[in-house]
Amino acid sequence: MTRPALYLYAAVIAALLVLSGIGAHELGTWAMEVAPVFIALPLMLATHRRFPLTPLLYGLIALHMAVLMLGGHYTYARVPLGFWMQDVFGFERNHYDRIGHLMQGFVPAIVAREILLRRTTLSAPAMRGGWLFLLVTSICLAFSALYELIEWGAAEAMGAGADDFLGTQGDIFDTQKDMFCAWLGAMAAQWLLGHWHDRQIGALAIASTDTIR
Repeated sequence: MTRPALYLYAAVIAALLVLSGIGAHELGTWAMEVAPVFIALPLMLATHRRFPLTPLLYGLIALHMAVLMLGGHYTYARVPLGFWMQDVFGFERNHYDRIGHLMQGFVPAIVAREILLRRTTLSAPAMRGGWLFLLVTSICLAFSALYELIEWGAAEAMGAGADDFLGTQGDIFDTQKDMFCAWLGAMAAQWLLGHWHDRQIGALAIASTDTIR
């Protein structure tokens, strides 16, 4: 991605972020839900020159941010898409938060995969395959567990005020199901996108070499 394209990318995301905050159901919950956007977007801008990402990863990050912003605007238990799914599939509750946690495994899996393949000895062919798959999946599960700990901390600090952020909707096994969705997402991303991602990493490496020359 060229620098002008990155600025356009960032401007679109920033505009969507502002729109998601306008008329949000509860601004405190919105701020907590979209906090990763405030972290990831400046980080991508700051590191673009020395560590540009693959187009696939830029696209996935934008999609994940959109999921977060939609959930932040309505709160996860009130997103219309979740109510539509509830009506069509006969679910007992709004399952939009399951989409969020599936993405919490799906997108970080490609993030972890890209960093590991480009910055460690895992780039050697002998280190690919099962070990890479296991390591990436473990990283995503650790990230999911950390997020659940953050939710626990919010619940302890805010009491009933954290209900919209937690989005458990009365399910005592919500934490376990969220982590299960992240696990499925991490595995699905590697199975579905692994070869495509490898090609883009290879193309990025060739482009970097040509630039140096």
